[in-house]
Amino acid sequence: MVIDSRARTGEGAGPGGTSTRRSLLSGVRTRVLVSFLVLLVVSTAASLFVLREVLLSRISDRVTNELAAELEPLEALEQGRPGTGGAWRDLESLFDAFLDNNSPPPAGVFGTFVGTTPYRSVPIDSRLPDAIAALEPDAGPTSGMVETERGEAVWIGVPASVGSQQGSVVAAALTTAERDQVEDAVRLAVGVSLVVLLLASLFIWLAAGRVVAPLQAVARTARTISETDLSGRIPVQGSDEIAELGRTFNGMLDRLETAFAGQKDFITDVSHELRTPITVIRGHLETLGDSPGEREEAIMVIQDELDRMSRYVDDLLLLTKAPRPDFLRVAPVDLDLFTHDLFAKARSFGDREWKLDRTGVGIVLADQDRLTQAMMNLVENAVRHTVDGGKISIGTSLEGDEARLWVSDEGPGVDPADRERIFGRFARGKSQRSVEGAGLGLSIVQAIAEAHGGSVDLDSDLGKGSTFVVVLPAAPKA
Repeated sequence: MVIDSRARTGEGAGPGGTSTRRSLLSGVRTRVLVSFLVLLVVSTAASLFVLREVLLSRISDRVTNELAAELEPLEALEQGRPGTGGAWRDLESLFDAFLDNNSPPPAGVFGTFVGTTPYRSVPIDSRLPDAIAALEPDAGPTSGMVETERGEAVWIGVPASVGSQQGSVVAAALTTAERDQVEDAVRLAVGVSLVVLLLASLFIWLAAGRVVAPLQAVARTARTISETDLSGRIPVQGSDEIAELGRTFNGMLDRLETAFAGQKDFITDVSHELRTPITVIRGHLETLGDSPGEREEAIMVIQDELDRMSRYVDDLLLLTKAPRPDFLRVAPVDLDLFTHDLFAKARSFGDREWKLDRTGVGIVLADQDRLTQAMMNLVENAVRHTVDGGKISIGTSLEGDEARLWVSDEGPGVDPADRERIFGRFARGKSQRSVEGAGLGLSIVQAIAEAHGGSVDLDSDLGKGSTFVVVLPAAPKA
């Protein structure tokens, strides 16, 4: 999504500088950064901790396996003296032979026990024997960790016997060097992780800025909108979610601008339509004489104008209620009976050549009163645009799940340029300028049709007449 330079720079930042700084600390961008950093720090710390423990555990396992391999020759020596196969004189001679012919691993020591008494260790100068002497190994193979003056050591002990003498040999090795290497590697990993966190923070900050910038542009655009200026829009490019937000916001502004323009036109039209009867009423009141005849005539004119104003108000209220869910009271309507009743009412509107084209047979779910009101408006419209003796046809049909109700006349017809506009409030076609009426009839017809989930179609030829058709679903949606 692309935002223009004015939206990016944030116009009017002077007095709002403090507000801008405050928004940086408590805004979405900072919260995104903090959330990612917390996630990265926790995951990195957990990974480093697990890595350290795994490496230290592997060091212990590796050293233990090496010590066990160093003690394997003891089992062969217990079978007898090398070369002769003779029995050992005592346990001490067995230990001497083992220690003289085998060397402990680097940084390690061999210790021997006769019973639980330390006997001899190799190398002699090692500081490990003091710790090994306190182990008192059991009769079976054992292993573990022991803390020495030089650090932590891994040890393993195996039993040995000559005759009735019981003892054991213990092999131990320091793991300080290996552990130091692990600690160095972990410290290096911590340093690298810190650098990565800093770089990730910078990247997240920049990325969050690009994500938040369109939202800030939406806020700035919203602040520039007023009742008199709804022209502000957000430049949009791309197809991601932010671009979709911009398009949705612009669409909302388009609808608001259209609604405000329609409201302004509506108020202008209402004031214009009501100004004439008010002027007539005021003029008659100002010139009202004392003659009973003049007073009666003035009262009749005033009453007529008040009736016309009342009709305007009633029609406007109806259009206002149309979008409400309780506007309709839907019930089954017998289309055949409804058509005949409608035709009977229509014939009282004027001296015309009335014709019943066709009647639909079946049941339609609709509000009969509202539907009658819509059709009577179409009949009244046809009467206005035809002369005495002119032909007007009424008909209905029901095919499948669609009902059609129409009124045809042989009037002047509707100009193609006016066919959409005449359904607007207070709108009249070019050929209807001199026709009496407020221009709300077709708006009411369309509102009632749309409330039923239907529409109004118009088929008209200039000079030949018009046919208005109300198209309804047989069972409208709730």
